[in-house]
Amino acid sequence: MTVAARPELMTTEQLLALPDDGKERWLIRGELRERGMTRRNRGHSRVSMKIGYLLRKWMETQPEPRGEILGGEAGVRLRRNPDTTVGVDVAYVSPQVADADPHETRFFDGIPVLVVEVLSPTDSHEDVTEKVGTYLDAGVKIVWVVDPRFRTVTVYRPDAEPELFNVTQTMSGSPDLPGFQIAVREVFSR
Repeated sequence: MTVAARPELMTTEQLLALPDDGKERWLIRGELRERGMTRRNRGHSRVSMKIGYLLRKWMETQPEPRGEILGGEAGVRLRRNPDTTVGVDVAYVSPQVADADPHETRFFDGIPVLVVEVLSPTDSHEDVTEKVGTYLDAGVKIVWVVDPRFRTVTVYRPDAEPELFNVTQTMSGSPDLPGFQIAVREVFSR
């Protein structure tokens, strides 16, 4: 019987030391995942910025301390030993987690409350499914998968069935984002 060799596990520091050759890379439980550069488009950028804006607007209504909003493929280490480090389109981090992480780091070290993945033309179903599962397994409370093409948002939470929202509906972030409620059409408006 032949046993396949297990790939060597990487750390976040080893991941960051890899050359910048245009490949998108992330770690899932220490295993390197990579693919060619993601082709983002104007719609992806607009939707990501709009979500960041809507979250910021909500966050300003919350009592101090308020947490932090991350965007633009922000590096986030979700787990150590073995490391899970991913790039996220948009995330909201609680004040406690934000205050525990120094601002000088190249990546954020902690579990966001919310992670938003905006689909790109190059995203595969397998990659998105793996990322959603990874976020939930790490302790992320809410994951949104936003599809600019079909103008939908699928909301994932631990131990709950996914919920699909379209531009005719309103979605809420409660209880994890208290008071957050938006008409889905706002996410896709110009």
